[in-house]
Amino acid sequence: MALQILLNLIISFVWMFLHNDWSAPRFIVGYIIGILFIGLLSRFWPHDFYMKRVWAIFKLLVLFIKELFVSSFVVIGLIVRPKLAIRPGIFAMQTELKTDWEITVLSCLICLTPGTLTLDVSKDGRTLYIHAMDMDDAELLSQQIKDSFEKAIMEVTR
Repeated sequence: MALQILLNLIISFVWMFLHNDWSAPRFIVGYIIGILFIGLLSRFWPHDFYMKRVWAIFKLLVLFIKELFVSSFVVIGLIVRPKLAIRPGIFAMQTELKTDWEITVLSCLICLTPGTLTLDVSKDGRTLYIHAMDMDDAELLSQQIKDSFEKAIMEVTR
């Protein structure tokens, strides 16, 4: 992936050199041309096209921002009610993530989302203990985390 990014930068600088124009728009045009060339020749690279990973990172960021806003409004709705009717709870979630980096990212995303908090990670890294501010069904909440954050993290890292 790093080699593809470096090659793309070289293509964009060569493009600027050929046009004798050292401006940002010319660099961007050269970078886009480099993306097209590398994308067309991606079957000859041993690794996937690097823009797939960049796109997966962008989708993870958009997913987090969406979840942040949705959960913020849900938590605000729970707090401003005249009668506080929440059912806090702690549940264990089994994860398919393997590396420490993946588990750390998942834990941070859970902690940054209002209403949930990662309390602990088991020694083997396969189980996360999560506190939820309002929890109806632990299995449903666990499946929602797996279908959203865990799936998006695996797209980025694998």
